[in-house]
Amino acid sequence: MTFRSRSLACTAAAALALLLSAGPGSATDFAIGSQIAMSGALARVGMATNEGVTVAVEMFNRAHQGRHSVKLTSIDDESNPAKAVSAIERMAPDVQAFSGGYGSNIIGPASETAERAGKVYMTSGGVASELVKRGLTNFFRINNGEGYSRALVGLFGDLDIKSVAILHSTKDATQEVAHQVEDGLVGRGVKVSTHAFDPAISDFKPVLHKVKVLDEPDAIVMIGYENDYVGILRAARVMQPKVKLISGVWSLATGKMANDFPELMQNVVGTSTLPYPVAFTDPEAQEFAKVYKELYKKAPDYLGVFGYVQTKLLLDAMLRADEAGTLKQPGGIAAELRKSATETLIGPVRFDEHGDNPEFTHRMGQHQGKQVVLVWPEKAATGPVKFPATPW
Repeated sequence: MTFRSRSLACTAAAALALLLSAGPGSATDFAIGSQIAMSGALARVGMATNEGVTVAVEMFNRAHQGRHSVKLTSIDDESNPAKAVSAIERMAPDVQAFSGGYGSNIIGPASETAERAGKVYMTSGGVASELVKRGLTNFFRINNGEGYSRALVGLFGDLDIKSVAILHSTKDATQEVAHQVEDGLVGRGVKVSTHAFDPAISDFKPVLHKVKVLDEPDAIVMIGYENDYVGILRAARVMQPKVKLISGVWSLATGKMANDFPELMQNVVGTSTLPYPVAFTDPEAQEFAKVYKELYKKAPDYLGVFGYVQTKLLLDAMLRADEAGTLKQPGGIAAELRKSATETLIGPVRFDEHGDNPEFTHRMGQHQGKQVVLVWPEKAATGPVKFPATPW
């Protein structure tokens, strides 16, 4: 297992000077843990999310120098549920809360382990509805499957797409979102065919052959993860079904995919909170982008934004709990999270009694040239959608 621990506080000398100037007993040190994939099948999305977590910690430390500092400990779960549980167990004695995780099947057991330790677990990487039906008091997420499905169905409705083939992984979260998309489309009178695939599949040509010969849809929806998208798009380039659009959900309309697979991504649509490259106008967003570039020498994508937002909300709640004297009390941080209703870089966030964010609705972005252009909803669009348009 790869273990990385980083302290993003001031240097010892500077911290001591600031502490003395602030007066005795005025400083509080916080500690959070991030269990997330930095290797394995989910490494690309995990690392991007963890970059945002790190930026949030850095920005907090800069804003509160001399009074508060945060130490972030990150452990690679290697995209493995058992190793995620081990990571939480390893960090739990030394941290006050967790911000991380990717993949509902990994987040599930990891967050249950955090619950047993009495520690808040904050995430943006798990959208399965079962995650908020377990009665956990310390589980929180800023996004959910409904927000993804609403965006896909909304775009297809605006484009007047009549028939869709849904290709989805059999993992819990992907199956659930596939069913939500199917229900939403059927409710609008769209003809829908579905094709479930095993997460271990590597050759998607047989599935694409069925889509091409039997379904003949207007559009294909991919609901899976990065490796699945690459495999499906490579097969589609060979089979070339007569569709008008290829789309998907998370981890698709990103700068990473644009840079790593430019020959596959052209005209592909996926959920995205940000265009790429992005120009921020909000002061907080501008500072976020500045610090992100300082640390990682690149512009952030939406996964980094999610990691940042979840961690900022967590740290703000920890700060309020510290000021209220409840930081070390059971449920103190969770209580502060449930009090908050905040406008963030991904839109409004409000946590219900289950730790879910009922305000979440995603946006849709399309790969156009070397950019990701926001194309839905109209009020958030940075350019028009190209339709019909395919990657070949």
